[in-house]
Amino acid sequence: MDRDRPQTIRGKFLRVTIPLIFLTVIGVFSAIELMTHKNALDRLHETLDGMIVTQSAALATPLWNLDYDQIQLSLEAVAANREIIAARIYGEHGAVMLEVGEETASEDDILLRRDVVHDAGAGPKTIGKLELIATPRHVWEQTRLRLLIAAIIAALAVSMEVAAALFALRHIVAQPLNRLLTSINKSKSGQGRERVEWRSTDELGQVISAFNDMQDQQAAYEQELRDARDTLERRVEERTAELLSATNEATRARGQLTAAIETISEGFSLYDKEDRLVICNSRYQQLLRPEVGASIEPGTHFEAIVRNAASQGLIADTDGRLDAWIEERLARHREPGEPHLQHRKDGRWILISERKTEEGGTVAVYADITELKQREEELAKKSHALEQLSNQLAKYLSPQVYESIFQGKQEVKVASSRKKLTVFFSDIADFTETADKLQSEDLTQLLNQYLTEMSQIALAHGATIDKYVGDAILIFFGDPETRGVKEDALACVRMAIAMRNKLEDLQWYWRESGIENPLRCRMGIHTDYCTVGNFGSEDRLDYTIIGGGVNTASRLESAASPGEILISYETYAQIRDQISCEEKGSIQVKGLAYPVATYSVLDSYDNLGQQRRRVREERRHVKLNLDLDAMTAEEQQEAVEVLTQALDLLAEPDEAPQSSRSEQASAGSR
Repeated sequence: MDRDRPQTIRGKFLRVTIPLIFLTVIGVFSAIELMTHKNALDRLHETLDGMIVTQSAALATPLWNLDYDQIQLSLEAVAANREIIAARIYGEHGAVMLEVGEETASEDDILLRRDVVHDAGAGPKTIGKLELIATPRHVWEQTRLRLLIAAIIAALAVSMEVAAALFALRHIVAQPLNRLLTSINKSKSGQGRERVEWRSTDELGQVISAFNDMQDQQAAYEQELRDARDTLERRVEERTAELLSATNEATRARGQLTAAIETISEGFSLYDKEDRLVICNSRYQQLLRPEVGASIEPGTHFEAIVRNAASQGLIADTDGRLDAWIEERLARHREPGEPHLQHRKDGRWILISERKTEEGGTVAVYADITELKQREEELAKKSHALEQLSNQLAKYLSPQVYESIFQGKQEVKVASSRKKLTVFFSDIADFTETADKLQSEDLTQLLNQYLTEMSQIALAHGATIDKYVGDAILIFFGDPETRGVKEDALACVRMAIAMRNKLEDLQWYWRESGIENPLRCRMGIHTDYCTVGNFGSEDRLDYTIIGGGVNTASRLESAASPGEILISYETYAQIRDQISCEEKGSIQVKGLAYPVATYSVLDSYDNLGQQRRRVREERRHVKLNLDLDAMTAEEQQEAVEVLTQALDLLAEPDEAPQSSRSEQASAGSR
């Protein structure tokens, strides 16, 4: 019952104010008293520290002289202080000599001890110990007294504050609220509105002022409402006449709209936001209700229309999934997107375009695109045939050339340019002898397998395959795509190593197939400027390379041993930091006035396991090629002896005997 009783502002104010004021006053006094109590304890400790220092010094002489009377008097004088409850003097060996005061002490008592030191001329010496036991009881008593006084003062302050607050609350808050409640009750009971008279600029004054303004506005609003009701009645009469006229106009407009959509060759329909048909033309009815004499009446739901069309077997996609198709069609109709095709069982194709109106309805246009679809299918067949033909023609071109032509990067015309390329030549050693031992069918299969495997490796490394000449292959790097001269050379040499490794794998397979002497390949690689492009006539072109660099690569291939990859110095300079090679000497190339230095490719340093320990230096009259990883321990010892003899020879004077030089040269030749 107490919870249902209305609570007054004064009651709420007192419940909050009294504890708050009381706790504040008590808190302030407690904080002040805590600091006062702490300061009193600190002063007590300082006093006791000074007292024990003074008394230990005063007792030094009596204790040295064993003057018990004087010691007794000193201890009693110390114990006369109200803070001291006991005093003891200990001898040099820790035994109690004299004791004054209480024998027991509590946990709160303070225990002080200090050595008694006496100087008899031989230096300071500890002759005993002074012990004082002090109590802080009088400090706590003073603290409790002050706290009691603070509580009394706090109670008086709370009482005065509450009395002042109640007086102010009654005259400042209660009177204006009572007047405001009286005015509200009169308004609720229908006795009329009464302004509240209270002149004040505080929050209550602002509330009362707002209440008076609200009442004035309410009265004005009621008057406006009465005036508006009279005006509304007049306008209803006027609008009724206008609506009748508009209805007649709408009837005429609907007839004109019906005539207009009948001229559209596509099927047209309009549905409202409830998916009920508003209007459609005859073409739409022919597509959805083709049976003779049938028609679609306005107000028919869209679901009923499409379900009827699907049930009659007009739609090709409904076989075995009638309900699923209807659900999909309703979803598309309710959330229109891009136009979609509908295949009819009679072979026709209908393009359906739908969109939402501002009122939430749906406009649909059904266009018969059967003829366009047939042309599209014919075009797709021709495109597929053209694609197949293009794929067949692509086999006669390098993939890079084929893509550059079909992507429009390269024109098909007689044109060329000079570029620095890395050229690769290879052929099969003793191929003529192998061909004579095989039947033409076996030879064809063997050669095609060899060329297929080599071509796959070449394409995997980004090579451009120029041509096949019998068993020979011409490949180059650097056009139509290039990764830079160095990377092109590295890719070419790595390709050659991969080809050599693949041939080693194929030799076992060929032996198992009955080939007595499996194929072994010679390879030559050279890096130089070449002319690359389309050569030929306006009617027939060949994408190839020409120039001295091609001839040099061919000569390197001819000079290589079966299974060997022979490269020129120009290529070696690009790849020597990653590929291990062995110098093979020089060859003479037709058309060149100077010999070509050659190097035999061993393998990449990665495949060899680690960077080779090799010293290769070439100076005038001095040439050193030292490969530690390729040498046995015995060969390394021989190299040490040869190099030692060479150093000794260099250290000798120029007039050394010729015979000695000959012996040393003979030893060095080993």
